[in-house]
Amino acid sequence: MEIDHAVEWGHVDITVDMTAVAVWRHHPAPQAPPLSDYHLSTFTGRHLTHFQHLHTLVRRYRTAAAHHWLTWLHVTPHARHHGIGQALLAHHHRRVDQLGYPVDTIATTTTVRNHLTRHGYHAGTPLHLIDGPQLWPLRRAGRPAPLTTVTG
Repeated sequence: MEIDHAVEWGHVDITVDMTAVAVWRHHPAPQAPPLSDYHLSTFTGRHLTHFQHLHTLVRRYRTAAAHHWLTWLHVTPHARHHGIGQALLAHHHRRVDQLGYPVDTIATTTTVRNHLTRHGYHAGTPLHLIDGPQLWPLRRAGRPAPLTTVTG
């Protein structure tokens, strides 16, 4: 559901050899239809209440201001530690820096949290799910591209 939404209203970067992917959603996406509980229940079934709780926690953290949301960053295990994830992040960071937008995401493990903090993300107060893992909201501040002046 999140990937379909990103394909239509965001951005997806995939390596040529299909070993890594970064999925980005743009906010706001005014022309995008909102994802409803119907959409969520289609994919989560009997776990709907857990995902509703997650979405409630995330909504409290997220800003209404323009930003990009890193939905997924995955590198297959055999391709890790070769800079592929770093390259995917850097590629998109250049794009959002031109816009001056921040990037928000949620890390599901301390390894991911630590990886992202090495790339300019700052971890917020952990979120606690009912019967679930601890999650870390992270934000990379917007970095507007410097204005250039024309001399002549």
